Amino acid sequence: MKTMFNPGRILVMAVLMALVSACNPKTKTTMDAPVANKIPHELTAHEQTRIDDYYWLNDRNNPEVIAYLEAENDYTEAVLKHTEPLQQKLYDEMLGRIQQTDVSVPYKQNGYYYYTRYEEGKEYPIYCRRHDNMEQPEEIMLDGNEMAKDHAYFQIGNWQVSHDNNLIAFATDTVSRRIYTIYIKDLTTGEIYKHFIPNTSGNMAWANDNKTLFYTIRDETLRPHKVFKHNIDESALKDPLVFHETDPTFYSFVYKTKSMDYIMIGVGSTMSSEYRFINAASPESDFQVLQPRQPDMLYNVEHYGDNFYIRTNLDAQNFQLMKTAVNKTTMDNWVTVIPHRSDVLLEDFEVFKNYLTLTERKNGLNNIRIMTWDTQTDFYIDFGEAAYMAYMSTNLDFESDKLRYGYMSLTTPNSVYEYDMNKRERTLLKQQEVLGGYNPEDYQTERFYVASHDGVKVPVTIVYRKGMKQNGKNPLVLYGYGSYGNSMDTYFSSARISLLDRGFIWAIAHVRGGEEMGRQWYEDGKKLNKKNTFYDFIACGEYLVEQKFTSSDKMFAMGGSAGGLLVGAVINMRPDLWKGAVAQVAFVDVVTTMLDESIPLTTGEYDEWGNPNDKTYYDYMLSYSPYDNIEEKDYPALLATTGLHDSQVQYWEPAKWVAKLRDMKTDNNTLLLKTNMDFGHGGASGRFERLKEVALEYAFMMNELGIKE
Repeated sequence: MKTMFNPGRILVMAVLMALVSACNPKTKTTMDAPVANKIPHELTAHEQTRIDDYYWLNDRNNPEVIAYLEAENDYTEAVLKHTEPLQQKLYDEMLGRIQQTDVSVPYKQNGYYYYTRYEEGKEYPIYCRRHDNMEQPEEIMLDGNEMAKDHAYFQIGNWQVSHDNNLIAFATDTVSRRIYTIYIKDLTTGEIYKHFIPNTSGNMAWANDNKTLFYTIRDETLRPHKVFKHNIDESALKDPLVFHETDPTFYSFVYKTKSMDYIMIGVGSTMSSEYRFINAASPESDFQVLQPRQPDMLYNVEHYGDNFYIRTNLDAQNFQLMKTAVNKTTMDNWVTVIPHRSDVLLEDFEVFKNYLTLTERKNGLNNIRIMTWDTQTDFYIDFGEAAYMAYMSTNLDFESDKLRYGYMSLTTPNSVYEYDMNKRERTLLKQQEVLGGYNPEDYQTERFYVASHDGVKVPVTIVYRKGMKQNGKNPLVLYGYGSYGNSMDTYFSSARISLLDRGFIWAIAHVRGGEEMGRQWYEDGKKLNKKNTFYDFIACGEYLVEQKFTSSDKMFAMGGSAGGLLVGAVINMRPDLWKGAVAQVAFVDVVTTMLDESIPLTTGEYDEWGNPNDKTYYDYMLSYSPYDNIEEKDYPALLATTGLHDSQVQYWEPAKWVAKLRDMKTDNNTLLLKTNMDFGHGGASGRFERLKEVALEYAFMMNELGIKE
C-alpha cells in the first residue's frame, strides 16, 4: 500500500506515522512509502507534448519539495533501520583500513617541498611545505580542519602559491555547488587579505609580479565564462575583464605553464578548443590567440624552450604531438613530434628539461613512454600486471630527471613511484597502507572480452577473493560509466574489501563512451551511438551470468552521474537481469534537462549527447532517457542517491525518477531515494563521512541478498 504525499499539505508526520506494512518483507518497517503528488506539466518540443507529473519537484526553494525529499529520507532510514548495525560494522571495517595519520609524498616546486597530511580522527587535509629540503621546519599553509568548523560542507579547491613563494591564493566552497570564493593569505604573517573574490570556479593563476592573479567566474548556469585580473591590494569589484567566452557551449579556464613563463587562457567544448597566452612577467599585456578554434579540433598546450608543444586530434583521431615556435603559433606552422597511430591513444604528455614523457593507451591499458628530446632514448616502463592503472603524478620540477608516477590495480593499493629516467630505475616512495592485515595475494583479477550486440568485443575486468567457486551463486556488482571519453580504469579501493571478503565479485565493464580502446571507443558511445554504452553493459552482465560467476538474482548494476544514466537505461531495457541497482547522482531525465539551457552543463554538452532542439537527437534521446521510458512492469530493487546542492546533476532528476517508478512499477521490490541535504555531486566533504555513504550502499545490496553480517 502506498500513501499519496500531497505537496500542498506537507504531511511529513503523517507519512512517518503510517501504520500499514510495506509490501517487501525485507524492509521490516511499518511506514508507507511516500508517493509524490501528480501535478501535470506540459513540455512541448517538435510538435510533441510530454506530460511530466513531477516537474514541480524542480524547485529547491519550495518548502513542499524539501518536505517531500525529507519524507523519502525518513522512509529510506526506516526501511534500512534494521541494517544500521551492519552499516556501522561496514563503516568500522572501512575506517579500520585507513591510516588516519598520513602524509602524502612531497613534491618540489620553486624551491619548496609541498605535501598534504592528515591527523588521527580528523576529516580534512592540512596543506604544508618545507623550504629547500624536508629537514627544514614545517610551514602549515592551510588547515582544512580549522577552516571547516561551523560548516556542514567544506572543501578547499584549487590553491596556488605566488612566484616569490610568499602568498597563497586558495578557493573554498561551503555549499557544494562548486562555486568558490578565492582568498589570499600572506604565508609569512598568516594574514588573510581583506579583498576576496566570490562566485569563481576556483581556477586561478599567478602572474610573476606576485600581485596579479587571473581567475575565472561562473555564469548563472555555472559555466566558467569570464577571466578577470585581480590586483591583490584592490577590491575585486575593480578587477578588469580580460576575456569573455560568449559561446554558451564553451567554458574557459586559466593556468601557468610548467616553465612558469606563460599565462594561458583556454576555452573548450566537448569537441573544440582554443588557447591564448601572455608572458607571465607582463600581466598588462594583451592575450594573443595561439590557434583559433575550429569545429571538431581539440588541442592542449605546454611550453618548452622556444616552442609550444601541442597535443591535438588534428588529422589524428587518437591524437598526435606537435610543436610550434612561440612567435609562429598557428597550425600552418605546426611540426609533428609524435605521429598519429591507429592503435595507440595519446592521452597526455609532460615536459622536462632533458626528457619528454607521454601517457599512451593501447588495448585498454595505460603505458608510460619516456624519450630524450633528441629521440636517441625511447622506451616504456614495464608494469608487469595484466590489468592495472598507471598515471603520471605531480611533476612540477622542470629541472628534474626523475618522473613521479602512480600505479594501482584492483588488488594493488595506490602506489607512488619515482623513476630515474637516466638510470631507468624506480623507487617506491609510498604505497597506500591498508590496515587490518590486507594481503593482495588473497585476491584474483581477471579480464575478459565480451561480444556486444554488434559483435564488438568489450573488456570487463573482475576481482574476487581466491577460493571463489564459479557456480552462479556469487553476489556481483557490475560497475560502469561510459561517457565523455572518461576511461573506467581498474582502480584500487580499500572499502571494496568489505564486499570481496563477503563473497562478492566486483566487475568493471569498460563500455563504449569511454576511451579504453582508443578515441573511436568514445565516438562509438556518444550522441547517436549512445545506446552502444547500454548494450555493452548488458552484454557484460549476460556474460557473467552465462559463465556462472553470478546469477540474475545476485547481480547488481552500479554507476554514478552519467554512470547513473547507464544504470537507469539498463534497468529499463533488461530489468530481469539484475537483482538490484545503485544509481548515484544519476543523470536520468535526459531530454528535459538537455532542452533547458538554464541548467548547468546543458549547452556545453550538446557535443556529448546531441542537441535535442534538432528532432533527430530529440527522438534518439527520448528513446533511451530513463525517466521517459519507465513502464508498468517489474523492476529490480533500487537505491538512488542525490545531493540537494548538486551542480552537475540536479537533485530533481533522481527525485522525479523515483517518484515515477514508485507510481508505475508493478513489483514489491525495494525502492529508495536518499538525498543528502547538505552536499552536492561529490557527496560528503570529509574523508570519513564519505564512508557512511558507501556503507549505506553496501548494506542496501547485502540486505537484498539476506546477508546480515
